Amino acid sequence: MKTLILFLALCPLLQASANPNIVYFLVDDLGYADCGFNGGKDIRTPNIDKLAKEGAVLKSYYVQPVCSPTRSALMTGRYAIHTGVYNVVRPGAPWGLPLAERLLPQALKEVGYTTAICGKWHLGEFQSDYTPTHRGFDHQYGHYFGALDYFKHDRDGKMDWYRDDTPLVEEGYTTQLVAKEACRLVREQAADKPLFLYVPFNGIHSPHQVPDSYTEPYKDLPKLRQTIAGMLSAVDEAIGQITAALDEKGQRQNTLIIFSSDNGGPGPGNATMNTPLRAGKGTLYEGGIRVCSFATWPGKIPAGITIDEPMHAVDWFPTLVKLTGAPAEQNLAPDGLDIWPVLTQGAKSPHEALLLPGMAPEKMALRMGDWKLLLNPSDKDAEEAKGSEKSSGKMELYNLTRDIAEKTNLAASQPEKLAEMRARLDAIIKDAVPAGGVTEQAPKKKTKKGKGKKA
Repeated sequence: MKTLILFLALCPLLQASANPNIVYFLVDDLGYADCGFNGGKDIRTPNIDKLAKEGAVLKSYYVQPVCSPTRSALMTGRYAIHTGVYNVVRPGAPWGLPLAERLLPQALKEVGYTTAICGKWHLGEFQSDYTPTHRGFDHQYGHYFGALDYFKHDRDGKMDWYRDDTPLVEEGYTTQLVAKEACRLVREQAADKPLFLYVPFNGIHSPHQVPDSYTEPYKDLPKLRQTIAGMLSAVDEAIGQITAALDEKGQRQNTLIIFSSDNGGPGPGNATMNTPLRAGKGTLYEGGIRVCSFATWPGKIPAGITIDEPMHAVDWFPTLVKLTGAPAEQNLAPDGLDIWPVLTQGAKSPHEALLLPGMAPEKMALRMGDWKLLLNPSDKDAEEAKGSEKSSGKMELYNLTRDIAEKTNLAASQPEKLAEMRARLDAIIKDAVPAGGVTEQAPKKKTKKGKGKKA
């Protein structure tokens, strides 16, 4: 009887320790081909490349065109058409990620995780309820917005640096400070309790600043590219330090590491490299929303593989909820789907149609198999479409298997495929919410599964 009582008392600990640590490295404004593992040639990223080699490189991983919407998708598993976060949440804006949303750290806390964010939040701060420690994070360290001065920790003259959502004044280069804090959290984490560590670096976003020592190896590059190379080297060093901390704790084998950019690289061919994709940050072309990414977990995700199945940032929420045994029932259904079989068993993408929202309700893209439809891909197109019927607007159609660079618009020559995809897109976005200013939404019926300037 005493043995049974002891076993029951230990059950919560046993359950917690059975779940993996989860570390998500999100790099800001990273180009598709900036890292060595994804084709980069001029910047050294040894720590990132090593992790990529130990897991699965995700060649068709999609995010949003800019910062805040990608972070919203990761945290909620829901598209911008349901959260209203189509664009960047700017300092002092009277809105943020709706409070009705259930966030990933909230779900993971329900199965015993310690939850921490080290880096950029960018999902609202105009009221305290919108800040990280009120959205499921046990620990917060870093800043709320983008375009942060890396040494002064301010934006437009206003300080933007916090610990546990309390203003903090300290010296140091932000990438190094974020790494130091993340390492501390790893080292101090109880061995019998899993850790969800979200590390959204502000590197390599502007302003382009880095200690001189990091640019020394890149003197042959043009000045802007030289600075960005140094900034990415600092991020790579930070990721190496955090990974080393996991090794020191004996936790590396029980840690799922996910890596991606938050959007395509800006200034492709000059500041960043998105080769072979078209365009960059802020657009619905592949260079704006298809980013370098990998997932690594020794013994769980096969090492040294490349996966070209389409998946989106919204997929991590339902995948991790299911993987950890967190309660799946919630008021607002996720749009993402479970991609674990894709990562571990060579399964096909669970998405028959993958929505790729733009920076406004009038701008959308849809991927179905090899095909991609773009609706109002430019700002001019979207402006002209405002207030018009969904049947209007400029459309572009590409076959990504034959034309990954999106050079040949097939809209005129493939009218049947165009009509099929436009009808599917209209059906998906028919209930899209407005952009911005969405602070609350009426809860829907509970569901266990979902269907599938400065920034």
